[in-house]
Amino acid sequence: MTDRLKDLADAGVSIWLDDLSRQRLTSGNLATLIHDQHVSGVTTNPTIFAKAISDKNAYAEQVATLAAENVSTDQAIRVITTDDVRDAADLFKPVYDDTDGVDGRVSIEVEPGLARDTEKTIAQAKELWETVGRENVFIKIPATQAGLSAITETLAAGISVNVTLIFSLERYRAVADAFLSGLEKALDNGHDVTKLGSVASFFVSRVDSEVDKRLDAIGTDEAKALKGKAAIANARLAFEAYEEIFATDRWRALETAGAKPQRPLWASTGVKDPAYKSTMYVEELVTSGVVNTMPAATIEAVAESAEITGDTVRGDYDADRKVIADLEKLGISYDEVVQVLEDEGLSKFDASWSELQETVTAALKAAAK
Repeated sequence: MTDRLKDLADAGVSIWLDDLSRQRLTSGNLATLIHDQHVSGVTTNPTIFAKAISDKNAYAEQVATLAAENVSTDQAIRVITTDDVRDAADLFKPVYDDTDGVDGRVSIEVEPGLARDTEKTIAQAKELWETVGRENVFIKIPATQAGLSAITETLAAGISVNVTLIFSLERYRAVADAFLSGLEKALDNGHDVTKLGSVASFFVSRVDSEVDKRLDAIGTDEAKALKGKAAIANARLAFEAYEEIFATDRWRALETAGAKPQRPLWASTGVKDPAYKSTMYVEELVTSGVVNTMPAATIEAVAESAEITGDTVRGDYDADRKVIADLEKLGISYDEVVQVLEDEGLSKFDASWSELQETVTAALKAAAK
């Protein structure tokens, strides 16, 4: 029997689950994914937690206790989510140890409303790090302009970071620079950089969703031929930038001190268009040294039908550049698309946080009756 997930992992792609819940933890489901499906990390977000907490049975006892203590909604969110992340981090600790801290990571996000406030982002990153209290945790910080300084200062404090919401190549390069600056400061501050980890989460499917919409509006055969190509080209060009950045003398100095590179992470890899193969953003982005964080349905699809044929990223970056150039010729501005996506991403982050607050508020009220 073909083990396609093992083939993917053997090709150098770390398989992370984009989901977490109390039920996954207590039922043994997450442990099974680790042992049987080569899952080596977890990412979370407020929408994931809202969905998890809506399972009243899994959280009933804790919610009742919190309601009796008359805690606020935001306090309850902090307790519930950090408990789940801490337990997941403990479950992944053997993976963390076996991979020398490369994998076995669990991510938790700062509040989306802080995305444009550098100082508050740094403060909450420190609070989350201390509250979870596990060295294999990543604090997720959005790659906004304000987030860049927060990334540097959070790393400088010895805290590992998952940089999220990256769409553009220019912003990705800025994120990598913020990472290098953070490591340099961490060294100056006396932190053990061998323990510091980071990933740069490059969003994939949303790029095609926005570009394909514009191609459909154009409607020509030339436009139709470009559908479903922008996201993969963009991600591959980000990997080209990664190769360049982590071959510099600046990086080599940090590597000599024991630092690990900031790996590219392919996020939003479930297809949005049902016309596309469900495993497209996995099969077309296989290369050594990256993470692909997938919803459970995508992991299952990969296990059942993915064609893992080796490296599909390196080797033809000129073809990827041509995709972006051809879009520009049709009047689709790359800079405009990535800015729209960042703005929409921040709005979605805000909406998901509101959804989480509403879910927890309702749970607390029901428990208090």
